[in-house]
Amino acid sequence: MHSKRRTIGYIIVFVALLGLAYYAYNSLSEDYPSDQEKKVEERTSQKGTETKAAPDFIVFDKQGNDVKLSDFAGKPVVLNFWASWCPPCKSEMPHFNEVYGEVKEDVAFVMVDLVDGQRETQTTGQKYITEQGYDFPVYFDNEQQATMAYGISSIPTTFFIDKDGNIVIAYQGAIDKETLQNAIQLLTKDI
Repeated sequence: MHSKRRTIGYIIVFVALLGLAYYAYNSLSEDYPSDQEKKVEERTSQKGTETKAAPDFIVFDKQGNDVKLSDFAGKPVVLNFWASWCPPCKSEMPHFNEVYGEVKEDVAFVMVDLVDGQRETQTTGQKYITEQGYDFPVYFDNEQQATMAYGISSIPTTFFIDKDGNIVIAYQGAIDKETLQNAIQLLTKDI
C-alpha cells in the first residue's frame, strides 16, 4: 500500500515536470526566432559582407546528359539535395514544386537526387517524382560529385546561390514554403 502511494507520487511529480517543461518550451519559442528565421535575418543584416563561391559539380539529367551547376551562371539557383526514401525531403517537396511554378522564369531549381545505387537509384528517384507529379527539374548525383563538393552529411539540405555564383544562405533540414520564398527574395532582390 505504501509503495503504491510512492509510485503514484512519482508519477504526479513526473507529469508536473513534463507540464512545466512544455510550458517553458512554448514560452521561450515565442521569444526566440527559429534557426531558419535567424539565418534569413543574419543574411539580410550582413548584406554586402563576404560571400562564398558555390562549388561547381556535374550531375546528370534523366536522359544521362551532364549538367553542371555553372550551366546556370547568371541566374539565381535553389540547390536542393534529397532522396525519395527521406521523409523530411518528401515533406518539403510540395513547397518546392509550388514555388518553382511561381518563379521558374527567374530562378533555376537544381533538385539533386542523392543516388547511391542501393538505397536510392535513379529509377526510384525518377519514379517518385513522376508519381507525385512534380514539375521541377531533377538531376541525379550518380557519381556523388555534388555530394562531395558540398559536404552533404544529412538531407534535405538546400543552398541558395545568387546570380554571381555565391552561396547566400543554406538550410539543413526540411524548410517550409515561407522560408523558401524569403530566401528566394534575398536572391532576386537586385534583379
